Amino acid sequence: MKKIIVLLGGNGYIGRELTKAWHDRDKSAQFIVLSRSGNNQLKLPEITNVAVDLTDHGAVDDALPTKFDYIVDLIGRPEKDVILSKKVNDQPAMLMKRLAETHNAKAMGFIGGKLGPKYFLNTKKRLIGDLRQSTVPLAIVEPTLVYGAGRKDQMSRMVPLLRFFGIFNVNMKPVEIHHVVNELLEGLLTVGEEEVK
Repeated sequence: MKKIIVLLGGNGYIGRELTKAWHDRDKSAQFIVLSRSGNNQLKLPEITNVAVDLTDHGAVDDALPTKFDYIVDLIGRPEKDVILSKKVNDQPAMLMKRLAETHNAKAMGFIGGKLGPKYFLNTKKRLIGDLRQSTVPLAIVEPTLVYGAGRKDQMSRMVPLLRFFGIFNVNMKPVEIHHVVNELLEGLLTVGEEEVK
């Protein structure tokens, strides 16, 4: 039976790499990638891209099949403004939780963090606590700075410096993207299969 995976914000850097890793592992898996733009650099027949307002539960629910297996929230960024932070961090996480519960998903996935502004890390930690209250099992990864797979931005330029500081503090050591997506994928499949037993 084909697995159906829902990715909230899945056309970003980590989402694309997660999709590739999952597709490499299970060629029959079907991906529904929900985002504001509906644009995705990955072009595979197993990917359905949907442009939708991810703060509108009804619109998102209407875009989904009645049953799916896994759902992953890949949305989030540091925002000092409380209202904006709730929109880009809290709302997608709680939307994922609600959808996972109402559609009887096997597992949810979430990305926390170990490096960044304290207010952002606290937001992620609080959301992980909220998500763990769900009846649907949760797989999380909490990376530091993620690099590799062609990432070339201002943050990726810090990798050499963070490698050095990572010798003294593991919470500063950058991590390659394939480690992050493989850990998340393994976590999802493990807790998802335990739920089935």
